[in-house]
Amino acid sequence: MEQPRHQIRAAHTASTITVYQAYSPALGLSAAREGRFPAAWKRDRMSWIKPSFLWMMYRCGWATKEGQETVLAVEITRGGFEWALRHACLSGYVRGLHPDRAAWQRQLKRAPARVQWDPERDLHLRPLPHRALQLGLSGEAVRRYADEWTVSIRDVTPLAREIHARVRSGDLDSAARLLPEELPFPEGDGLLAHLRG
Repeated sequence: MEQPRHQIRAAHTASTITVYQAYSPALGLSAAREGRFPAAWKRDRMSWIKPSFLWMMYRCGWATKEGQETVLAVEITRGGFEWALRHACLSGYVRGLHPDRAAWQRQLKRAPARVQWDPERDLHLRPLPHRALQLGLSGEAVRRYADEWTVSIRDVTPLAREIHARVRSGDLDSAARLLPEELPFPEGDGLLAHLRG
């Protein structure tokens, strides 16, 4: 069955959703060990979270890019994730969705979160026709993410390396079986109506 072009697919439970980020080992391992982001983590910068494991692998090069060698699975509250989506603005202007470019720019400036839809990736990290969500958090949203929404932080770098090794050896079936199960995230109450570009 064909995927909708814009759909959040994620590992989620009734109360949480898992998102991914990649950091240097110094920061990432500390966060996983403590179960929260350390003091060195910058709260004044935009922090991008990604519900798609394979998009994270594309972004960090299977945990090989400098400063992104540690991949974290951050379990956050569904309520927090939905708050961020409701308060988000698309990172690009879309004719017909925004009244005009100036209105979009004003909204973007005020919004504590922004959304980008990028091509989802396959096991070879090639682009797929449907999109994966990237959610950028700043200001109030990034503080809530760190202080209120985060339920647990796990280091999934060994999993990333194992899947990558199987992909490199051509064993795509067993690589696919190791992937986190990502299912469509429920979108009640028009959660994404203002975010489909």
